[in-house]
Amino acid sequence: MLKQHLQFKLSQKLSPQQIQLMKLIQLPTQAFEQRLKQELEENPALESGRVESENSDEEFQDSYETGSENEVIDTEDINIDDYLSDDEIPEYRTRSSNYGEETDKQVPYAAGVSFNQYLLSQLNTEYLDDEEWQIAEFLVGSVDESGYIRRPIADIMDDLAFTQNIFTDEQTILKVLRKVQDLDPPGVAARSLDECLLLQLDRKEPTPAVETARAILEKSFDPFTKKHYKKLMQRHDISEDTLKEAIREIEKLNPKPGGSYSGGNKIIEHVVPDFTIRIVDGELEMSLNGRNAPELHVSRGYSDMLAGYKSSKEKSRSQKDAVMFIKQKLDAAKWFIDAIKQRQQTLFTTMNAIMNYQKEYFLTGDERNLKPMILKDIADEIGMDVSTVSRVANSKYVDTPYGTKLIKEFFSESVKNVEGEDVSTREIKKILETVVSKEDKRKPLTDDRLAGILKEKGYPIARRTVAKYREQLGIPVARLRKEI
Repeated sequence: MLKQHLQFKLSQKLSPQQIQLMKLIQLPTQAFEQRLKQELEENPALESGRVESENSDEEFQDSYETGSENEVIDTEDINIDDYLSDDEIPEYRTRSSNYGEETDKQVPYAAGVSFNQYLLSQLNTEYLDDEEWQIAEFLVGSVDESGYIRRPIADIMDDLAFTQNIFTDEQTILKVLRKVQDLDPPGVAARSLDECLLLQLDRKEPTPAVETARAILEKSFDPFTKKHYKKLMQRHDISEDTLKEAIREIEKLNPKPGGSYSGGNKIIEHVVPDFTIRIVDGELEMSLNGRNAPELHVSRGYSDMLAGYKSSKEKSRSQKDAVMFIKQKLDAAKWFIDAIKQRQQTLFTTMNAIMNYQKEYFLTGDERNLKPMILKDIADEIGMDVSTVSRVANSKYVDTPYGTKLIKEFFSESVKNVEGEDVSTREIKKILETVVSKEDKRKPLTDDRLAGILKEKGYPIARRTVAKYREQLGIPVARLRKEI
């Protein structure tokens, strides 16, 4: 049975302009430039560069919004209902693109030879019959970007049968695999790390150190990875110096042979700082990258066209469509310009607050001077939402006298020291890193010992916290830091 009832509900929704602003704020400089270029291409009512006019730039840019004595048309004065009836929808609104159905948008692709293509080109120099060639091609296709074949031979044999209609045995596959493993770079198509290293040793001159390294990898790979050096010397009846020479040979090998090949198709990502901080006469000065502050204005030609259509007494269907199109583009241009201005202000205000909060660090460059700072601290300081500060911090870089830094690196939680003062976790991590770098590598410090040293320095933190910070710094456990 149907029932009627009233329901009151409060809700908040972001306007399209607010969504546009949030998306622009989170873009770093290079991505922002691409977005700006895209908008200029898609919206003919938006132009870049300085305005050539007798009036000032500000007067022209504001003319679209406020009007002037020269009868510059304000689109708010246009009543679209006077031009269009409810059932009249401009033809361009029913198309997928404002530029017509024949527009062909082509996406550029980076040229280059892939790693697998590079391996296949080398196979042309090998003598293989038709079936072996198909197997070799399948094996090359199974090589990942690190240079390994991760799948068992039995699974590859099944795949050859089901997908290539090739019925063979494991011995034949292994025979072809050995030919694939002879390709460059050395160690390619290995099925495990020890096999990869052994394949590279095969191509080295068989010196005593190389032969010892081979014996260790073949017979004692597990103790070697765990750095049980005493066990290795006893098992292989070798001296400490001999073991050192063998380890040096192994350290020269490449554990990821596929990573050494670029082929011209890897994209190199360049970091462009969004801000610059400099010390001038003992004071900090910050500037926003000029590429984040483009000169944009509304097209005068489009404003003149709208004025022309307004002065026309008789409105045809095509004129009605033109008015709707022009107003839409002028509105979009104005919104975009406003969003850019708000973006610049938000970026500058947020970074300025961060710089002042961490003033001592920016003046000295000592990470131990970093104060505990969370997103809410800056959000409260500038009167903005935490999510806005997060968008600025997560994707922006700042050029400082001590290098280019990701802004989010300046944020950290606080820990109380023995004096009850709040100190940054970054400060503790820096001290931890320093202690580990100065330890005796023959007897590396355990997490318990590291916790004791930090406590002696006035930072009483638990062993599990030390382990967490050590992992965040990319420092392995004591056993793996051991050297001979």
